[in-house]
Amino acid sequence: MSTKHVPYRIYLSEKELPESWYNIRADLPNLSPYLNPATKAPVVPGDMKAIFPMALIEQEMSNERYIEIPEEVRELYRSFRPSPLCRAYNLEKLLDTPARIYYKYEGNNPSGSHKLNTAIPQAYYNYKAGIKRLATETGAGQWGTALAVATQMFGMACTVYMVKVSAMQKPYRKLIMETYGADVHPSPSTYTKAGRDILEKDPDYMGSLGLAISEAVEDAASHEDTNYSLGSVLNHVLLHQTIIGLEARKQLEKIDEYPDIVVACCGGGSNFGGIAFPFLHDKIRDGKKTDILAVEPAACPTLTKGRFAFDYGDVAHFTPIIEMYTLGHNFMPPGIHAGGLRYHGDSALVSRAYHDGLIGARSVHQTDVFEAAIQFAKSELILPAPESAHAIRTAIDEALKCKETGESKCILFCLSGHGNFDMTAYDEYLSGKLVDVEYPDSMLEKGFETLPII
Repeated sequence: MSTKHVPYRIYLSEKELPESWYNIRADLPNLSPYLNPATKAPVVPGDMKAIFPMALIEQEMSNERYIEIPEEVRELYRSFRPSPLCRAYNLEKLLDTPARIYYKYEGNNPSGSHKLNTAIPQAYYNYKAGIKRLATETGAGQWGTALAVATQMFGMACTVYMVKVSAMQKPYRKLIMETYGADVHPSPSTYTKAGRDILEKDPDYMGSLGLAISEAVEDAASHEDTNYSLGSVLNHVLLHQTIIGLEARKQLEKIDEYPDIVVACCGGGSNFGGIAFPFLHDKIRDGKKTDILAVEPAACPTLTKGRFAFDYGDVAHFTPIIEMYTLGHNFMPPGIHAGGLRYHGDSALVSRAYHDGLIGARSVHQTDVFEAAIQFAKSELILPAPESAHAIRTAIDEALKCKETGESKCILFCLSGHGNFDMTAYDEYLSGKLVDVEYPDSMLEKGFETLPII
C-alpha cells in the first residue's frame, strides 16, 4: 500500500470506462445447466426465445471470459459512469479502527442504484430485436425504477409487477416508476392468471418476488411485442454488473491498494456479483487471498440456511429450474424493509462459488443493519438503502475486528444505492417499532418439501 494520502473520492476518466464485462462462467467449471421446467431436460437457446432476445440468451450461456460492451451502451453508461470509489475516512474515525474502508457508490444515477447497469443493456438488446415493451418484477422498487428509466431511453413501454408489501411500504418508489412512464401493478394482481390464482386462495397475500416473477413472465409470454426482463439472478444480469468491480479494481490500482475483504449485500446476487466477481477472478486465477463475503437478512437466509438444490425460480414454474441455494420457491418472506433481499434463491453463479468455498456468507438482523445505516449516514453523509446497509453492517464488524487485533486491512464494500425513498423503514427504526425476524427451521423444512424431483 502507498503511504501517500488517499483522496476522499477516487475517479476514473470516461476513457477508462471498461470496454468489456467479465463473465465468471469461464472460471467456474462445475456449473450445472438450467433445466426446462416442463421436460427437466437441459435448457437450449430455443427454450428461452419466447421471453428473451437472442443476444441475451447467448450471453446467458456464453463461456467467453470477456464480452464486449456495445458502444451504444457505453455511451449511455458515460452519463453516470465510472462511479466514484470513496474512502470512508469519517467512518474509520468514528470506529477508531486501523482498517482502511472504501465503498463503491452506485447511487449517483437517475435510478438511484446499481440496477441501471443491467437495465440499459437489457433494454438496448430488446430494442435492437424489435421488442416494444418489457415486463418485469420488482421487490424494493430499485430494479423497477431502473428499467423504467432505461426503457424510456429507447422509447419502449414498461410494465412492473411490484411485490405488494413493498408497494405499501415504499409508495414513492411506485410513483417514480410511473413518473418515468411505467405501468406498476402491486403483486399479486388481477392482470395475470398467476396473480388471480393466488388471490383466490388468499386475498390478503402480501406477495413475493417469486410470484411477481411469475406474473411478469406470464405477461411477456402472452404478448408478441413484449419480452421479460430480470434484475438479478440470471447470468447475463450479473455479467452486466461486473462493471462495478472492474472499475473498483482500476481505482484501487491508482492508489496502490488491493482489498483484503470485499463485502456486498446479496439477494438474487446482482450487486454482490457485480463488485465481487472481478476480485473472485483474481482469487481463482492468481491465488489472491481476499475474503469475499455475501451478506443477507436473517429473515431470508438463503445461503446461510438454504439448501443447494435444483429449484424453480418462480412460484408458477414458468422459469428454468436452476441449481442454487434456495429456501423453496413457495417461500413467503417476512415483511422486512430490505425488499430487494427477499428472494427465495440465489444466482447459480453465486451459489456455486459459495458451495465450492470460494466466498463466505453472513446473515444479519435488520435492527443491527439500521444501526449501521445510521452510523454511516452521520459519518459519510449518504443515506444508504436498507439493502446496502447489510454490507455496511458487515464492513463495520470487520473494521471493529481490526480494532481488536490491530490489523490494518483494506475493506471494500458496495454501496449499491441510496435510501431516499426508504424513509418508512427509517421511521420504523427511529421510533423503536422495527423488530428482528428469524426464519424458523420449521418453515425451512416446509419450503424444502416443494423442491422439484430431478
